[in-house]
Amino acid sequence: MNFIAIYITAKDIDQAKVIGRKLVEERLVACVNIIPAIESMYWWQGAICSDREAIIIAKTKRSLFDKVEQRVKELHSYEVPCIVSYPIEKGNQEYLDWIEHETNE
Repeated sequence: MNFIAIYITAKDIDQAKVIGRKLVEERLVACVNIIPAIESMYWWQGAICSDREAIIIAKTKRSLFDKVEQRVKELHSYEVPCIVSYPIEKGNQEYLDWIEHETNE
């Protein structure tokens, strides 16, 4: 398949909304879902950290991943933001056609 879902964490709901809106406005993604509050635990600089974050799930074409990654890095406050993609193996064909139509390229 040609489509991916990109999982991005943000420091809070406000940052997630800014990043999500820019990605949609610039047609790098067809849509985003924002989950406003999660608890994350991770290693950072030799210590275990725990923070509240927000999640962005963006749907787009595989060919746009590099542009999405670059744009998120420009907008994000983290030194090393989480930006990972997952292939969309199957889906409602009308929805996938919509993603195709609403994104650049």
